[in-house]
Amino acid sequence: MHDELGGDLITLTDDDGVEYELEHLDTLEDKGVTYMAFIPADTPDEQTEVDFIILKSTEEDGEEVLSTLDDDTEAERIYDLFMLRLSEDDDDEDDDDEGDDDNGEADA
Repeated sequence: MHDELGGDLITLTDDDGVEYELEHLDTLEDKGVTYMAFIPADTPDEQTEVDFIILKSTEEDGEEVLSTLDDDTEAERIYDLFMLRLSEDDDDEDDDDEGDDDNGEADA
């Protein structure tokens, strides 16, 4: 499991009754809509490039329902937003590491 990325696991069942276990990476809101990014839970930790799954959160009959993005323009826009957020997180981690010496202490 990718503890440094997310860690929350969910099981989704598609229309055909097939279950998928997914690891939640991130959630964002855009134009009043909530989107969630996931990776398959069985993705090996050493795998460096992973395609993630973006689902839109909607409410039906008072329950949260996750659905795919059917509009290509919307899907591309939301993918780009998630990639920007993930790259910013990587940049923040790199900045945190730059001030550390070999002992893990910040340079004076």
